[in-house]
Amino acid sequence: MKIKRLIKHLLLPPWLARRTFSPAVMRRIEDAVRQSERLHRGELRVAVEASLDLGPLLRNQSPRARACEVFAQLGVWDTADNSGVLLYINWVDRDIEIVADRGISARVTQAQWEAICRVMEQAFREQRFEAGLLEGIRQITTLLAQHFPATADNPDELGNRPVLL
Repeated sequence: MKIKRLIKHLLLPPWLARRTFSPAVMRRIEDAVRQSERLHRGELRVAVEASLDLGPLLRNQSPRARACEVFAQLGVWDTADNSGVLLYINWVDRDIEIVADRGISARVTQAQWEAICRVMEQAFREQRFEAGLLEGIRQITTLLAQHFPATADNPDELGNRPVLL
């Protein structure tokens, strides 16, 4: 366990993430997800976690492992076409993870997801958090529309509202 990471997570006031991801920003993200899902059969969820609790920190849980846990907790796997995608942001670690269900993972490579994460991370380094997140959604939408194009019967299986953990 890295002491610096532990201290950062335990001392970050939760309101810092809420200030960046204000209700207005969260509504715009929700609208972007809703618009995205009109173009494909995938289901996109966005989760922003300000910091980890002590337990995961003591276990040295990686952002990737936490993203997989959140994927399961939010039921992103629970879609008819196995086409759920979680866009997870760990605020303190400044880490972005994309976790895709098996239907999508069979068609989109991990390298493609990681490229989207790098674009978002660059925007975050420039303090362009909302723009970076919306660009990530746009790029995910492009991949989902390519591999899971919308059909006449295109149900909205999961909520579109982003989650602030």
